[in-house]
Amino acid sequence: MAVDPAKDVDGFHPLNVGLLSTQRPGLVPCTPGGIMEMLRRSAIPIAGQEAVVVGRSDIVGKPMAMLLLNANATVTVCHSKTRDLAEVCQRADILVAALGRAGMVTRNFVKSGATVIDVGMNKVTDRTEFERFFKGNEKRETAFVKNGSTLVGDVHPEVAQIAGAITPVPGGVGPLTIAMLMANTLRAAKLRRGTAVPVES
Repeated sequence: MAVDPAKDVDGFHPLNVGLLSTQRPGLVPCTPGGIMEMLRRSAIPIAGQEAVVVGRSDIVGKPMAMLLLNANATVTVCHSKTRDLAEVCQRADILVAALGRAGMVTRNFVKSGATVIDVGMNKVTDRTEFERFFKGNEKRETAFVKNGSTLVGDVHPEVAQIAGAITPVPGGVGPLTIAMLMANTLRAAKLRRGTAVPVES
């Protein structure tokens, strides 16, 4: 609340949240904004698709759902009280996992050919847990031995076998979030100068 909404490049101020919900030009949270950019650049259809967002945080889940809705997807938001979570996720053409639990989304959550966006970033230091996610992956094994840890998303690596498209962890949504922070900085400057800025969709 202490940040001027016009300089709120994270897009967290209630004023910017309101602008997003009413489809007016404003500053959109970087991670959801980056995901929308990724979907567009990858030519993944959004309009008319069924999207499921797992996680309802103010930073990712809620704005992600709003952006997908604004782009004419049919959106379901899931959370810790959702019944039959795997069954709900199986309906998704676009599945966004932002719940903060390592590898929770397994292949039985995902429809074959679905687009899976993994927002999670979980550090694995336990050998047993490492084996659960990366057994037989020599590259990950080498890095794990060297560093004593590795990263895994909220989506189990096995999902890559059935997904139509999937973001990697690390190297997927994270770097894009940083890039979108710079894009928001430019957007904020344009908005403050009165330069025409397209509405986020």
